[in-house]
Amino acid sequence: MTTQDMLDERYGRTSSPRRRWTIGIVVAIAAVLVGLFAWMTIADSVDDISVDTTGFTVEDPRSVTLAFQISAPEGRTVACALEAQDEDHGVVGWKIVEYAASDVRARALLESIPTTAEATTGLVSDCWVT
Repeated sequence: MTTQDMLDERYGRTSSPRRRWTIGIVVAIAAVLVGLFAWMTIADSVDDISVDTTGFTVEDPRSVTLAFQISAPEGRTVACALEAQDEDHGVVGWKIVEYAASDVRARALLESIPTTAEATTGLVSDCWVT
């Protein structure tokens, strides 16, 4: 008999199947939660789009030309919401454009936005995978 067995016998400790099952279930649940968290993190980054506005030109009181770059997943169509704003940051023009799937991840784009009043800036509000 080993020392551990003698101590267990002396103090009445026994190895319980219930305890083993409880520990096994807790470990299984923890593994599932870690796997789920990892999957959600990876799934979100697969459709991740980054946008950088590179410039704008106020063409006339009724239009702004916006230059920007997008990095989007290859082979997926992308839509972007473009805005033109006045000096008080009020929206004076907007446009939603859709871009066909491409074999390249990063693209430089140029779009004209019609406005209702003279704009002082143009920007990309948001982009998403369609």
